Amino acid sequence: MAQAATQEKPAAETERELTDGFHLIIDALKLNGINTIYGVPGIPITDFGRMAQAAGIRVISFRHEQNAGYAASIAGFLTKKPGICLTVSAPGFLNGLTALAHATTNCFPMILISGSSEREIVDLQQGDYEEMDQLAVAKPLCKAAYRILHARDIGIGLARAIRAAVSGRPGGVYLDLPGKLFGQVIDAEAGRKSLVKVIDAAPAQIPAPEAVKRALDVLKSAKRPLIILGKGASYAQADDAIRTLVEKSGAPFLPMSMGKGLLPDTHPQCAGAARSTVLRDADVVMLIGARLNWLLSHGKGKTWGEAPKQFIQIDIEPKEMDSNVEIVAPVVGDIGSCVAALLTAMGNKWAAAPADWVSAVAKKREENVTKMAPRLMNNNSPMDYHGALGVLRTIVKERPDAILVNEGANTLDLARGIIDVYQPRKRLDVGTWGVMGIGMGYAIGAAIETGKPVLAIEGDSAFGFSGMEIETICRYKLPVCVVIFNNDGIYRGTDVNSASSDPATTVFVKGSRYDKMIEAFGGVGANATSPDELKRAVNAAMDSGKPTLINAVLDPGAGSESGRIGNLNPQSALRKK
Repeated sequence: MAQAATQEKPAAETERELTDGFHLIIDALKLNGINTIYGVPGIPITDFGRMAQAAGIRVISFRHEQNAGYAASIAGFLTKKPGICLTVSAPGFLNGLTALAHATTNCFPMILISGSSEREIVDLQQGDYEEMDQLAVAKPLCKAAYRILHARDIGIGLARAIRAAVSGRPGGVYLDLPGKLFGQVIDAEAGRKSLVKVIDAAPAQIPAPEAVKRALDVLKSAKRPLIILGKGASYAQADDAIRTLVEKSGAPFLPMSMGKGLLPDTHPQCAGAARSTVLRDADVVMLIGARLNWLLSHGKGKTWGEAPKQFIQIDIEPKEMDSNVEIVAPVVGDIGSCVAALLTAMGNKWAAAPADWVSAVAKKREENVTKMAPRLMNNNSPMDYHGALGVLRTIVKERPDAILVNEGANTLDLARGIIDVYQPRKRLDVGTWGVMGIGMGYAIGAAIETGKPVLAIEGDSAFGFSGMEIETICRYKLPVCVVIFNNDGIYRGTDVNSASSDPATTVFVKGSRYDKMIEAFGGVGANATSPDELKRAVNAAMDSGKPTLINAVLDPGAGSESGRIGNLNPQSALRKK
């Protein structure tokens, strides 16, 4: 009798509700309003993906982790919440690292969550399946990196990752989840109490009043002021305040590529078509969410001319100030708070920018627009870049709510200047690194997060990095129209290898029909050989909302090496001779 009694478990213990690592991670994500995951299934996270989907989280399964990571990064940019990328261990984790580093460099909030091998085996280098110290590898490439070893720490671990991703200057965070963590079982009530709902993850950072006054004193003294709007200004979602500030100042503004649309590119103060003039001649430059990096020639050199410059910079990161040139009026804080403080201090009697400067910029802009117009109206077959982009420019004007994704060399450089954008966060491109391969990941992430139609304009080389994701687009029936500018190669399809029968390193298969690829997955393909054909095909695709890929046939000789930044591509001295 005594023996039987010892074998029986107390009723309270047998009825106790339990939970495990799988469910705690899912519950922690949902508690913090994260309802979408981008990733690739596999060991040890396959069941986690299934369970997350069953729990109501949307799980978008990709063909390659790098593209899933790009989707998560752009989701972070568009929503101001960390985009989640889920990968398997070692190789899958490494595939996601490029996107994580890209997110950090571009200040997009993103969390890369990867399964990993068991610590005991990894630390002794005993040769576990896909053995790697992933935390150590990730740390140099992101804002923060954490490993969770115990189920009871899942809530606090995810909370730390979320806060790190979105606070201050946003960026990428790595979260390492060893395989054994998923199956760990703990008391369900204790598990519930361990979860953390992050409060005020990105608190406002109010600028110092003296910094605001100093900035306005410098701006007021300007004879030739210029405002530059970066993608940080777009990310801030302080659209109305930024527009009011620009218009009240009366100054010409220059949008960086992902800052386009905060004010329409057709706005009378927009200096996009007079970029060289305003950078060269301005005497006071106010940077709002823009950095003086290579995209702005580091704030010095012949791009900026000989006229002395004074820089005002609005940024949440104090270390960004004086990174390349002296910043005479740093304003440190979040962009929304800084712009609001500037507007309050400007009052109602702010004197607009000098009329002679505004008039000179407007005149130069109109001259350049008039000069470009005939090139955008040609109907050559095969097409050149200007004829093709002229058609797409009109389509975007007629569909300002659509999201434009753009990458390539010439395809990117020329589209940036030719296609006007009318609303904020409608142009998504390669960003600070100029990295190729973002196209399909961005297109998928933008379609999922916004529900808006997406027009992806791709160079044929750039498309090659993520082209297999057209199957993903078809599988989820996303309203994405991909236009591939096909000139048979990288930069041009005309290079010749004089040493052997191998094709030149920059040349692809001539006459490729990329449109046939999407047809294999049930999407709609079209081949366009003239601007008129391209216009009809894109309009039909955007009207239908169906996954579509259009092979836009360009002259193989169209394009220049490395596009606008050919100066960054070193050439042999012997070749020059």
